[in-house]
Amino acid sequence: MTIADFDTSRFGSVTFWTGILLVVVGFAGIVLPEAMSIGAELFISSLMIFGAVLWGYHTYLYSRHNIIDWIKPAVLLLVAGLMIFYPLHGVAVMGMLLAVYLLMDSFGSFALAQATHPMPGWGWMAFNGLVSLVLAFLFLFGWPETSLWLVGLYVSISLLFDGFALIFIGHTVRKALI
Repeated sequence: MTIADFDTSRFGSVTFWTGILLVVVGFAGIVLPEAMSIGAELFISSLMIFGAVLWGYHTYLYSRHNIIDWIKPAVLLLVAGLMIFYPLHGVAVMGMLLAVYLLMDSFGSFALAQATHPMPGWGWMAFNGLVSLVLAFLFLFGWPETSLWLVGLYVSISLLFDGFALIFIGHTVRKALI
């Protein structure tokens, strides 16, 4: 897919304004990381409820008499319900999952840095691995107490950088059209 495949008259503008909104949400989350953590947790639990309903509907249509097929939607609904009624525990679990993800990301980045050494840019991949490793240890050493603000901060910073990337892409596309 190339830039010619997009409706470029709208792509640059929509991308730019989406980036602005993501930057605003990212800054708000940095100021209120606890609120961002709870918001992210409630969003994920809502998606799980939606998934449970869809899976339950599928099971009802195609194998309603098989008790084993009802386990998945029931577990999704149970876990989502627990996350909604106990949001701080849900945020703690999200913190642990992010720590595991960041550990895996750091190991992958170090392996890629080693595989590409001494090519140009290998140091950036090693640096990425180091940052992911430090973040993982921040999550692990303070867990579960630090999860409430770290999850929100992590999500907020991610949204902030996504927003800046979209702003620059949108601006570049708009400039190219002028």
